[in-house]
Amino acid sequence: MADGVQDSPEQTEKVPTGHDVIHGYLRTLDSSPGVYRMLNAKAEVLYVGKARNLKARVSNYARPSPQHSGRITRMILETASMMFLTTRTETEALLLEQNLIKQLKPRYNVLLRDDKSFPNILIGKEHPYPQIKKHRGKRSEKGSYFGPFASAGAVNRTLNQLQKVFLLRNCSDSMFESRTRPCLLFQIKRCSAPCVGRVTPDQYAAQVQDAERFLEGKSTEVQAQLAAQMAEASEAMEFERAAALRDRIRALTQVQSAQGINPRGVAEADVIALHLEGGQACVQVFFIRANQSWGNRDFYPRTGSGAEESEILEAFVTQFYDDKEPPRLILLSHPVENEDLVTALLAERAGRKVELAVPQRGEKAELVENAARNAKESLARRMAEGAAQSRLLAGLAEAFDLDAPPRRIEIYDNAHIQGADAVGGMVVAGPDGFVKGQYRKFNIKGEAGKQGDDFGMMKEVLTRRFERLLKDDPDRKTDAWPDLLLIDGGAGQVSAVGEILAGLGVDDVPYIGVAKGIDRDAGKEEFHRPGEPPFALQRNDPVLYFVQRLRDEAHRWANGAHRAKRSKAVGATPLDDIPGIGAKRKRALLAHFGSAKAVARAGLSDLTAVEGISEAMARTIHDHFNER
Repeated sequence: MADGVQDSPEQTEKVPTGHDVIHGYLRTLDSSPGVYRMLNAKAEVLYVGKARNLKARVSNYARPSPQHSGRITRMILETASMMFLTTRTETEALLLEQNLIKQLKPRYNVLLRDDKSFPNILIGKEHPYPQIKKHRGKRSEKGSYFGPFASAGAVNRTLNQLQKVFLLRNCSDSMFESRTRPCLLFQIKRCSAPCVGRVTPDQYAAQVQDAERFLEGKSTEVQAQLAAQMAEASEAMEFERAAALRDRIRALTQVQSAQGINPRGVAEADVIALHLEGGQACVQVFFIRANQSWGNRDFYPRTGSGAEESEILEAFVTQFYDDKEPPRLILLSHPVENEDLVTALLAERAGRKVELAVPQRGEKAELVENAARNAKESLARRMAEGAAQSRLLAGLAEAFDLDAPPRRIEIYDNAHIQGADAVGGMVVAGPDGFVKGQYRKFNIKGEAGKQGDDFGMMKEVLTRRFERLLKDDPDRKTDAWPDLLLIDGGAGQVSAVGEILAGLGVDDVPYIGVAKGIDRDAGKEEFHRPGEPPFALQRNDPVLYFVQRLRDEAHRWANGAHRAKRSKAVGATPLDDIPGIGAKRKRALLAHFGSAKAVARAGLSDLTAVEGISEAMARTIHDHFNER
């Protein structure tokens, strides 16, 4: 080629992909277990897989085969390079594979798109009169845990009924200590009022023990014991006590009937059923504990462009129990790939034996059949809702002259009271509806919040949002970039948004302001776009109702964040600024001195007299206030 002559685009050598590329790696691999990654020409990870024998597994991809599904064939044809990590055991490879899938989210892998923890019921053990309450997250507090429950609603319903039966307190320790007379729960027979001595420690301990036995599945014993106590009270002519016991027995019967499906032969299990249709999957999980159904949840994993049932269930089970303790028995609708490997991994996480089973007959099979039916119905509803959502997104694109229906809409709103406790909120919506795991809150840090400047607050929120996007994903390889911004406000907010995006060099994200319109009446909203006059939609237009729902959700989210921040500020004291002072020491100091001001005036000897305050901590507290 002559000097000064450049290759044309047609002459540029294409990056090789496919079977030959994969075959080239075989000579460098051995039979070790490990994890492999398949990447395309842009170095994007297409797939993460594990192997008992890396060389044998990769050789399956190195040559065409009629056994390859369409999904696998497409993946091979896109593969331009591979990466490998060897492990000591295949169990380690499975664990590493799932960690990489959650981190990288490859297109051809099955991905569980829900990382919420499940709530439990906790009966505390650090107080003479234990509290019963809902608990979510790490089990760091001392006490007895019962769960998981499928949702907060399932926990609340059970707690409500348990309070009627066992009369355990649900108030916080600080409220318990401050009571001088029984609260309303005592009046409506939901608590035995241990705070004011209406029940002795021994009597309350017996109530706690009964509640624990019930939650362990020993409800028949509890009911028989209550019936015996009622008979004794009746014979002793203690009719008021007998009536109270009768009410508790009735409430206990209601709890048992409200638990739904109560299998006699299954004490503890998770029932996991999959329904696959049209490339979409629904996995239904029922939680069976203490021979009682504690609710169910449905999940919609990304199916990896055509994965089959066994692969989907293996990926779901390993990812689902990544941060949850598996039960002793897991009932499945389909066998999983590598059952022995999955079982070994779950047993390692639980520290005991875990059994996977696909029942064919009997009560266990009926439980799986019920879960599978629910999965099928849930997927049908979701597909119908998805079709309706797709029509709304298409209508939105047409109404606002967008190039295509948006896949990710971000809606922003602010909330404050005359500049106090200012918070910005962002909600996200797309083809599957609201994506609540992507919601964000922004504590307003600049002067705009203190001054109640809505324009300034919106500028701060969007600046922080897009600066973070540009830092984390400058090449826009992920789906974190929005296709449309909806701003609560009119021309002024739209102008502020335009300035921010232009200053950051973002010129291809459309944005629209939603103003209340005449008389601030719902249905008369005006829409503002940069450089164009405002316009409105017909009052009966489905797109208008859709935008109203989006705006109202952003308003709800921002207001909730503002209320939470305001409530926290109400309970704040100067003690919160002292290093080493947590909630427990703070309560002890306020209980001893009565106020934060009294703590600030206290001497070293007075501070050390407080339980939990050492000489070093007393010096820290004293120096903090005296330096100030």
